[in-house]
Amino acid sequence: MRQRLINQLHDYLHTLTFEEKIDAINQFRLALHAESPFHDEPIDCVLWVKEEEISPNDYNPNNMAPQEKRLLTKSLESDGFTQPIVVIEKQDHRFEIVDGFHRHLLSQSKSGLKKRFQGYLPITQLEHQDQSLPARMAATIRHNRARGRHQINAMSEIVRELSQLGWSDEKMGKELGMDADEVLRLKQINGLCELFGNRQFSQAWTVK
Repeated sequence: MRQRLINQLHDYLHTLTFEEKIDAINQFRLALHAESPFHDEPIDCVLWVKEEEISPNDYNPNNMAPQEKRLLTKSLESDGFTQPIVVIEKQDHRFEIVDGFHRHLLSQSKSGLKKRFQGYLPITQLEHQDQSLPARMAATIRHNRARGRHQINAMSEIVRELSQLGWSDEKMGKELGMDADEVLRLKQINGLCELFGNRQFSQAWTVK
């Protein structure tokens, strides 16, 4: 029975156009994902979507040096996409990048890669993710920090914005993988008084 289904699947796919085939395969993958023992894991379902349906976020603190960018280009050219772009779905068939900004950028800007992937990119979705701005920012930072790359100034801006959105130092430390001193240092970079409005300072510093 299994082999008969596989043969029927091949026969069906051979009747479709290029775009119809991608859409059908995506639907099959979603159906298999729903039945998978690992359906709670985003990597269990990788879909190919049109690159214009994917947009970067405007808060990514990840910076890539020219040498690293050249190496990533070489990797994509030699090895292809070995990691999908991590996204959340903002609305029907429109996705915002959580992780994979530079893979997205290079695949669009390099003519050889653009031709190779035929206007499509692989994505995996954070399906049950809180889609509020602070939660999306935290998810992006977790991915960046797990690889050890982030810009200090951009990180301090993230901390400032999360603080203004109501996140406590303790929550930022827990969600972003920082200790209390690191959160404090990132606040100090901005030097904004409102970030320290709830802190108690020693009276020993009062000028007499």
